[in-house]
Amino acid sequence: MFKRETKDFINIDPLQTGGKLTEEARQALLEWGDGYSICDFCTTGRLDEIKKPPIHDFIHKQLPEFLGCDVARVTNGAREAKFAVMHALAKKDAWVVLDGNCHYSSYVAAERAGLNIALVPKTDYPDYTITPENFARTIEETKRKGEVVLSLITYPDGNYGNLPDVKKIAIICSEYDVPLLVNGAYAVGRMPVSLKEIGADFIVGSGHKSMAASGPVGVLGMKEEWEDIVLRRSEKYKNKEVELLGCTARGATIITLMASFPHVKERVKRWKKEVEKARRFAAGMEELGIKHLGDKPHNHDLMFFHAEVLYEISKRAKGGRFFLYRELKSRKIHGIKPGLTRYFKLSTYGLSDGEIDYVLNAFREIVEKYS
Repeated sequence: MFKRETKDFINIDPLQTGGKLTEEARQALLEWGDGYSICDFCTTGRLDEIKKPPIHDFIHKQLPEFLGCDVARVTNGAREAKFAVMHALAKKDAWVVLDGNCHYSSYVAAERAGLNIALVPKTDYPDYTITPENFARTIEETKRKGEVVLSLITYPDGNYGNLPDVKKIAIICSEYDVPLLVNGAYAVGRMPVSLKEIGADFIVGSGHKSMAASGPVGVLGMKEEWEDIVLRRSEKYKNKEVELLGCTARGATIITLMASFPHVKERVKRWKKEVEKARRFAAGMEELGIKHLGDKPHNHDLMFFHAEVLYEISKRAKGGRFFLYRELKSRKIHGIKPGLTRYFKLSTYGLSDGEIDYVLNAFREIVEKYS
């Protein structure tokens, strides 16, 4: 039997902190974990039309309300949602504008869709900010090269946890008549976010990163005006949406997403507390000489650190650059990749105050042990 060694550890991996299953989801996983389990209840060949379990209500009522959009779908991940939009809007020799902090999957999705790519530059160390001014400048410069069919802003980005001025960027994109996609893989399910309040055209979320679901699963929301383009039907199989390849999440992924949803809706109301915890943790790390990079004051649980003190220790410690991973593992803390000491990211999402104190004290002990 395959065992998960880190199951009972304090997990600070940004990929997993927002994806920890609720007890309801764990029970649903056992009940619905067999292959395409929900297909037993499909009578029309459409995932979103299944009434029991209540997938239809979830996709057509609860999810649009939660995302602040007109139309929603469940996908096999945030990257699949981004690609579906890009592929639907793509034209020969057309361009997409991506922020310089975008996830690699945004770039790869654009490549797969056959789009030319322009990157909005980020500011330098230590902020790495995407400014509205740079966004506007990049769109304007790119429009001279050809048609810009889409722009994408990562909110927040997966490296630094920076939250750009997404509303201002949405206004800029509207002025240039370029639709905007918000990649909220680390926002949707963690913090309050609404497509209508932002003023963008599309929003993407990640169930396994931020909505307490088994992966891979994602969500896609859009304005009604894009429905016929992005969700166009097959000419032969009239009930199948081409960009989604018919059906998407067909088992444990959508069931755990739905099972955790009531909890997720409640936890976003406590976002202010999560931000306060993250700021307290960052301040504690800086007291140890470990510099926090990115937005200040920080407004997200995902944080990036520059730790020269740990890097210097790695030069002389047994195990070299793997010493930090081993020291944390010995204290039952998981989430920083093996071999990273100088630069690393982590997340405090969902940790209790006591767990945050424990992790801070672990870093303090490690620094003092080797000093």
